[in-house]
This record gives sequence, structure tokens and C-alpha cells, in this order.
Amino acid sequence: IINRDNISRLSRIHKVTHNYPIEMVSITLIFGGGLETLVGNQKSVSVEIPSSVQLLSDLITWIRLNVITERHDLFVLGETIRPGILVLINDSDWELENTVHYSIQPNDTFCFISTLHGG
Repeated sequence: IINRDNISRLSRIHKVTHNYPIEMVSITLIFGGGLETLVGNQKSVSVEIPSSVQLLSDLITWIRLNVITERHDLFVLGETIRPGILVLINDSDWELENTVHYSIQPNDTFCFISTLHGG
């Protein structure tokens, strides 16, 4: 679990300069179709993200910086998810949830599944 113990790293990423506690939001990240290899072979990861991570576009950047341990290029392309990765928000296609503009809610579940099978 990524939590307040990583606050200095989170503060650096989000340029937090105050000394009061940052409000955190609990969410679940699920990786499948081979993407779990990018996060230490974990299929499900419970994380606490800073409340400043409000949109899915923010979360994508946060995941790239804080969760993905290798081959970031297999997960993101520019500022969004790489083509060939199905994204579900609480079991619903992200296209139905306003894609990268989705507003993150406490206890949301985000599922990322690679649909590329290589032949």
C-alpha cells in the first residue's frame, strides 16, 4: 500500500510546500493481460493517493510515477493510456465515464487490461 509514509515523494511530485497533513483518498488499481508485470506481478494494488489527484488524467501520471516499476512506455503514451489497454472504472468502460476527465471518488476501482496478445 502506498500511504502517508511516501508523503515526501508525493509532495515532490505535486509540489506541496505546506506542513499540514495531505488528505488522502483510497482507491484500488487492478492490472491484467500482462500489465501486472509492470507493477511487480501484482494484479491488485490498494493505494492512497493525495486528494490533489482529482481526475483520471492526474491518476495516470501518478501511477506512472509511483506504481509502475518498469517499462513505463508499455502503460502510457504521452499523457494518456497506451492504445490497446482497456480501462474500466468501477467495472464500467471509461468511454462511458468521460475517459481522462473522470473525477476520482473514494473507494473507486480502476482496472487496466492489455488487449495486445502478440500473435
